[in-house]
Amino acid sequence: MSARTAAVHRQTAETDIRARLNLDGRGRYQISTGIRFLDHMLELFARHGGFDLEVHARGDLDVDQHHTVEDVGLVLGQALREALGHKKGINRAGYFIMPMDDTLALASVDLSGRPYLVLRAPIKVRRVGDLQSELLEDFFHAFATSAAANVHLKVAYGRSSHHAVEALFKAFARALRYACSRDRRLRSQLPSTKGLL
Repeated sequence: MSARTAAVHRQTAETDIRARLNLDGRGRYQISTGIRFLDHMLELFARHGGFDLEVHARGDLDVDQHHTVEDVGLVLGQALREALGHKKGINRAGYFIMPMDDTLALASVDLSGRPYLVLRAPIKVRRVGDLQSELLEDFFHAFATSAAANVHLKVAYGRSSHHAVEALFKAFARALRYACSRDRRLRSQLPSTKGLL
């Protein structure tokens, strides 16, 4: 089976982002966004997804984190979509329930070709580490739009905002890992009766 990799470069007046993604990797990563907590979440994403991921981002953090966080989501979604290629033989959908101490997070993903995000994660603090917590929705919305995926994320309960965000990213990565995985029995089939994803 062919390698499923992608390299994306997005440059605007606000950000300059390069990313490389290998869907069939070993969870290796090199991440630098200028926002350390976002770096950590992307490292978790790579490790729990079994993806090899490089992300190098420079953004106008002196203005705000918004442009960087959103554009990293866009680039990651684009890289995923390109790496998937024709999508024949993939599972297409996946879900995962991730416990992390006091917290339980749920993620469900469908690589349907139709972008949609539902995020239910009430974060009690303005920042988690150095990341503005309200930007989580912008990140996942950008990813879902660029990847053309349904993404549903929920924190069922929990005390720690740190654990809530971390559990979300772990659940998201593992749901996506299954959705991207290939079934050898169905390798010549597109997982849709429409004939298009």
